[in-house]
Amino acid sequence: MMDTTTLTDRYNEYSSQSSNVIDDLALLGLMQLISPALPIGAFAWSQGLESAFELGWVNNEHELGEWLIGVLDDGLTRCELPVLARLQNCWAHSDSEGVAYWNDWIHANRESAELSDEDIRLGLALVRLLDSLGLQPQPDQGDASLPDEPGYVTVFAWTAHQRRIPLRQILLGFAWAWLENQLAVACKALPLGHTAAQRLNEQLRPHLVTAVDTALELNDAQLGPILPSLALGSAQHETQYSRLFRS
Repeated sequence: MMDTTTLTDRYNEYSSQSSNVIDDLALLGLMQLISPALPIGAFAWSQGLESAFELGWVNNEHELGEWLIGVLDDGLTRCELPVLARLQNCWAHSDSEGVAYWNDWIHANRESAELSDEDIRLGLALVRLLDSLGLQPQPDQGDASLPDEPGYVTVFAWTAHQRRIPLRQILLGFAWAWLENQLAVACKALPLGHTAAQRLNEQLRPHLVTAVDTALELNDAQLGPILPSLALGSAQHETQYSRLFRS
């Protein structure tokens, strides 16, 4: 397996072939991809955060900030972000086998039925959207193939590749979308005021940059989430009596 420095260099070299006009379109494409208005139903999922509220693990703004930093450091930094970089490289080099491998790897690291279901449903919803926009991969034209059950990270990586978005911006955009979703969940379920959400946004922005820096340095043997509390909370959420979110 190639190291992540090579992944970054090779994909950014590929992306840099675009003109300034394409770069502007790539930025707009990234904004479209991470927008809360993207019609894939992401608002219906909390990624285990509602469980943390229900179980009393997160009760206020300070505790929410600590929870999100923990999930970012021990979850996204070691799972979604570095795998997104690897999937990006696979899409850039039409590597169907690599796409399938990392798609399966992500599925294997979803530690509850709800987390797995969320990833698959969001992935398939994004595939349907791409199909309606004429943006699905075209294997007969040299693109890698989508797996039978493509997860959200896999399809996000394809869409970003199709938009020719530079690798670092892809990871930052993905992390930003995660943070926006989590704060939106907290505003509905904690409840957290919108001003408090913006304070957390300011607090966590530097952590997103650090997470991307770290993710791009990890080798394959260092990957894998370390989130036992989130996994346990998510499993209990499956039988939670009253809930707003599907995970």
